Amino acid sequence: MSLKTQLVSQVTQYVTGEARQSKLRAAAERKRQRDGRMHQAEYFHVAGDPYSHLMLQVLPLLAARYEIQVKPRLAPPPPDWAAPERTKLEDYSREDAGRLAAKAGLRFTDPGAQPSAARLAQAEAALAGILDAPGFAVRALEISEALWAGAPLPPGGETAAAVLAEGGARREALGHYLGGMLHYEGEWYWGVDRLHYLERRLRELGAKKAGAPEAFLFVQPDSPQADANPGGAAKEVHFYLSFRSPYTYIAAERIRALAEAYGAELKLRFVLPMVMRGLPVPRMKGMYITKDVAREARRMGIPFGKIADPVGTPVERGYAILPMAMEAGVGFEYCQSFLKGVWAEGIDAGSDAGLRQIVERAGLDWGKARALIGGDHWRAEAEANRAEMMGLGIWGVPSFRVGDVATWGQDRMWIIEDALAK
Repeated sequence: MSLKTQLVSQVTQYVTGEARQSKLRAAAERKRQRDGRMHQAEYFHVAGDPYSHLMLQVLPLLAARYEIQVKPRLAPPPPDWAAPERTKLEDYSREDAGRLAAKAGLRFTDPGAQPSAARLAQAEAALAGILDAPGFAVRALEISEALWAGAPLPPGGETAAAVLAEGGARREALGHYLGGMLHYEGEWYWGVDRLHYLERRLRELGAKKAGAPEAFLFVQPDSPQADANPGGAAKEVHFYLSFRSPYTYIAAERIRALAEAYGAELKLRFVLPMVMRGLPVPRMKGMYITKDVAREARRMGIPFGKIADPVGTPVERGYAILPMAMEAGVGFEYCQSFLKGVWAEGIDAGSDAGLRQIVERAGLDWGKARALIGGDHWRAEAEANRAEMMGLGIWGVPSFRVGDVATWGQDRMWIIEDALAK
């Protein structure tokens, strides 16, 4: 391992570590107390964002359970660099939010299309007028429900441009780009999915109200469930993966366990990383993803953080060997060896020494594997996998498919389990 790779992996291990998180949280709490402030989170609402629609439903419950104020802000949709496939993102978000709402006991019905630009502008104007009003979440939910249902919207000001600009600038200054986001004392919590992390933090600070329920508002179900029944399961689980995706890493062992629990064959479908397909992943997005993966990995007891980013040549070197590993029946073992190596152990897959370690512990012969490096024999399969994935309305990894049910994200494995259970 080069000195640079070693230093970078040590820095990322520190930055993503629990010790640093605890230190930053303690400093933030001391400052809050010195300033005499109560617990306050900023909420960034985007009209026409289904995840924001779900958040409006849980914000009153959050306030009822914890000593916290939520300051709402109106923000624009994510910029183009954060939504390079905007139409696909909008279509998928509606479908995904509908599934999430059903699982979490919330409400969202996909109307099959985004609201028109004119109706979005009218909703934004109405929302801008109630940002500082009591009961924002309840009133905003009424507006959001009317927006999605195609019902009449209440009148608002002439334009929400200034409010949107202010909210967007504030969101960017704090380091994010999406809607449905909560920011509390230096950390981001995305939508209903990550709300339990804020709840855990508030409980540690003693901000839970007396008599509040012990259960969190929502936590993604674990997969596989203890009562998994392989009878009648689909024969294949397709796993769209990328060696450059830390979310792929923390999903890998779990999707294999899920497939095994239902007697299904796990099919590995590797694709080039987004940035190597010309889709931008700016530093702001990369930083948020790394920190989010770190806390998800800690919660699930998965090693993470000593990173040797394999973007570029290391990914290509790894993919050149993957078909051989799959043919030898150790495709998953090789994938997991590579993913764990670059995301948890700081192994430089761009070096022969690092890649040899990855290859040999998966049970492969290094001499045969090394001879494949530099070839283009794997590219046609990677492209076919990408095309199929895009055809499912998905453009990122990890993604999964069982039959005609497809989903994106390591926190959506329960959708695949529901499909297998049927």
